Amino acid sequence: MPGRGLARSGIMAMSLQQHIVYGPVRSRRLGRSLGVNVLPPGVKVCNMNCAYCQYGWARGERSPITRRPAWPSAAQVGAAVTARLLKAARTCESIDRITVAGHGEPTLHPAFEEITERLVDVRDRLAPDLRLTVLSNSTTAAWPGVRRALTLFDERHMKLDAGDPITYAYVNGLGTSIGTTVDALRGLPRVVLQSMFVRDGQGRVDNTTEGAVHEWLGAVDEIQPSRVHVYTIDRAPAMAALRPVPMRRLREIAERVRAKEIPADVFASTPESGRAGREHV
Repeated sequence: MPGRGLARSGIMAMSLQQHIVYGPVRSRRLGRSLGVNVLPPGVKVCNMNCAYCQYGWARGERSPITRRPAWPSAAQVGAAVTARLLKAARTCESIDRITVAGHGEPTLHPAFEEITERLVDVRDRLAPDLRLTVLSNSTTAAWPGVRRALTLFDERHMKLDAGDPITYAYVNGLGTSIGTTVDALRGLPRVVLQSMFVRDGQGRVDNTTEGAVHEWLGAVDEIQPSRVHVYTIDRAPAMAALRPVPMRRLREIAERVRAKEIPADVFASTPESGRAGREHV
């Protein structure tokens, strides 16, 4: 991946999930989110290698078929979420969403469609008021099974950090082509684009330049999402040289989205408090 050498600074990535269900965690975008990790425990499986990933660099585990065949089954996922929702009901615990995310790309699971159907059933029986959400890097959105599964979610939060292939490669590493991703997202209903903006001190990785933002806005215009989340890093990234983008620049980018009559939320870390700020229109 471009710029990988900048990452060696001793900043520790977040630990990989060891269980199917985790949290609920307080999310800048999703409130109290009960996480569902459908990836093998302790193994990051992703077909991208984002410079800002809080779980560190992907190290060879970039395929849905790995040397560790520990994928949780649909039955195991359903049972784990069932047990956790029953516990929450007994203790009157507050949960806003069930979010399929984890420590990689969840749609790479070979049985992702079956898992999604199981989660819909569990949610409808035990907690029908909860929103079922997925966080995806968007690279598999054109795959037929994944596409069918995505339509079953209440909320589809899909990544789009760049609109041109060069910026895409530097920020997100290798994945699919940016054109394929945009085409796939354009046909999905009610997509919320999640767009991370970052820069490093040397200008090697920077999707906030006028050229990069112009290309990204063009892709946003093609997709016509229901909403865009504009945000920056809030945890230690894989590439330690990355820095959060100032709120002022995030606001400028969001205003250009709103000029297209697309709602935009702005999220930014607040260094003095360690918390995240949010603005939305």
